[in-house]
Amino acid sequence: MFMKDWKKEVLTIPNLLSLFRLALIPVYVVIYLNAHDPHEYYLAGGILALSCMTDLIDGKIARHFNMITNLGKLLDPVADKSTQFALTLCISFKQPALRPVLILFVVKESFQLIAMLVNLRRGKALNGALMEGKICTTVLFVSLLIMVLFPMLKPLTVQIIAAIDTLFLLISFASYIFAYLGKNTLVQDIEE
Repeated sequence: MFMKDWKKEVLTIPNLLSLFRLALIPVYVVIYLNAHDPHEYYLAGGILALSCMTDLIDGKIARHFNMITNLGKLLDPVADKSTQFALTLCISFKQPALRPVLILFVVKESFQLIAMLVNLRRGKALNGALMEGKICTTVLFVSLLIMVLFPMLKPLTVQIIAAIDTLFLLISFASYIFAYLGKNTLVQDIEE
């Protein structure tokens, strides 16, 4: 009986898609960091586009076919954040203007992780991602994908993209601070 439940919890299409996204990260990193020609950057961009598409699809499948699992609730954001981190880190090697975005991303995600763990110990959690976080994720993926596909952007364009990313990260960060620590916190008791 345990094996049957285990398979139902782990071996779902959405979970397998999240694992696939995690497996794409080292492939992207190697291709992007070694890219010199436009077709190599396009290949790296194609891998990112595939990752983004599987991210969209896994959530729809999970909701539509009632395949939402506790593992999936963990795997999906881990795949998202790992992909964003790898992408931002790689691009910041070739575009130094992106380094402040990388630092802010790490600080924001560290805060969210610590706040989540503290609240889990208390039997509490946020009920899903905030809309500001979802918008920030979309802006980051789109802007960073542009930077991958067009590696010869002018420095001013890169600085504008970095400023936009910073703005959305700050808005998302502030929203999560208020959600966890604000007067009207959004943290709720975890339902059994």
